Amino acid sequence: MRYARRRQLVSALLLAPLLSGCFAADDNSSPSGSGADTRLRVALAFPPAENFSPYGSDATLLSRLGVTEGLTRLDGNGAASPALAESWRQENEHTWLFTLREARFQDGTELTPAAAATALTHAAQADPAPAALSGVKLTAEPAGKRQVRVTTADPDPALPLRLSSPSLAVLSAKAYQEKGTVDPASTATGPFALAQGGGNRATLDRFDDYWGGRARASGIDARFIADGTARTNALRTGEVDIAEAVPVAQTSSLDKDTARELATTRTTSLLLNTRSGPFKDPKVRAAARAAVDTAVLAKDVYEGHADRGQGVFGPALTWAAGKRVAPEGRARAARVHGTAITLATYDNRPELPEVAQVLQQQLKKAGFAVKVVVRESSRIEGDALAGKFDAFVGARNTMLDTGDPVSVLASDFTCDGSYNLALLCDKRVDRAVAEAGSAGEPAKRQDATMAAEAEVLRTDATIPLVHQRIVHGVRASVHGVLLDPYERTLIGPGTRR
Repeated sequence: MRYARRRQLVSALLLAPLLSGCFAADDNSSPSGSGADTRLRVALAFPPAENFSPYGSDATLLSRLGVTEGLTRLDGNGAASPALAESWRQENEHTWLFTLREARFQDGTELTPAAAATALTHAAQADPAPAALSGVKLTAEPAGKRQVRVTTADPDPALPLRLSSPSLAVLSAKAYQEKGTVDPASTATGPFALAQGGGNRATLDRFDDYWGGRARASGIDARFIADGTARTNALRTGEVDIAEAVPVAQTSSLDKDTARELATTRTTSLLLNTRSGPFKDPKVRAAARAAVDTAVLAKDVYEGHADRGQGVFGPALTWAAGKRVAPEGRARAARVHGTAITLATYDNRPELPEVAQVLQQQLKKAGFAVKVVVRESSRIEGDALAGKFDAFVGARNTMLDTGDPVSVLASDFTCDGSYNLALLCDKRVDRAVAEAGSAGEPAKRQDATMAAEAEVLRTDATIPLVHQRIVHGVRASVHGVLLDPYERTLIGPGTRR
């Protein structure tokens, strides 16, 4: 959508900043030009784990490659902004009305209120539910020629943020198949259509009828390369044009114009199993916290490409630092004498095994006997959620799933949380998160969020280690890469070489 058209919409948008503020592109590219007939070659770190289902971790692969879109998206300040919905308003505490823009799906069918409602209904009925809908009962129905009405069982002040989640992408009716399977191939609305995908490669072609204008690149050839060194070497040798998430150890080998660094809302944390094992005792958790030196991790492991952990939310969430509340009532550290623990992590992000090794030494010095387990992420996350480890090192983008910090606290640290790697169940935490979730006015919601964060930190269930900056490798001939602190986008209509 051109800038002039966006200006015409400003007066109609409620609670919705301009689309142009959603991300930082590396140049002032226009999405509507045709450019040369060239394809982009991209290396991504995580391969598809669920056959490109939009309801799991693969959802961000689709959004990063410019395939899928939702009703809203996040702007640079973490607020909801227009995507497939031009505007919206809250009718009452349970119901919101979204007005759709004129757009078409990649299979040629029109984006209608019925199509949008069908897509949201399928997401709401998915089993397991997408992380963005964890604990949320949602219904959607057409409401007039260009509107869709979304209703939640409980009041949800953050619904426009929630609908920005990549897992709530709007697909055409053709995408929804028997037995709950979803096929995003040529059924989305983005500037690129998934043509083929599987294993370690995917092919995408330009969608010429994209509502935002014809993409500059004719398509994308994506490779999924889990090994960070191999990913960087592919960039260095000219096999790919863009390599996401260059390991910090490889950053210095890139030309200055090739390394594109930005702060992200991703926090690397040490999560302690509060349900069973030694860390069930809060005093033992306090001993682990006291043993960890986050400055060493930020300086040595991340080579300065990270900030010391301050909380669940880092500096890329721009308002958090000024509202942070110090945790009160933490347990005193116990003395540990040879307490045996198992510390696990995954190697898709190459810094994490090194973080685990440094933590092993720091915890050993404090009296723990530490065994480290490292696997690929898809082979270890389920065991962590099942409580098979005493501690887990993970990197979590706190704005990735819902765009709502409260939802992250709910999913990661409450009794019924769907991604509760610490297996925490604490009444004070649940109460504080519920209070934050019920706050509607933005400033009050932010204050309540940071109060809830303090309650989480009080338990020592999580020890924030570093707030990550990410380095993407981008060849000098490539322009228009979307540098997104939320890690939801990478390739857009203006990305070209």
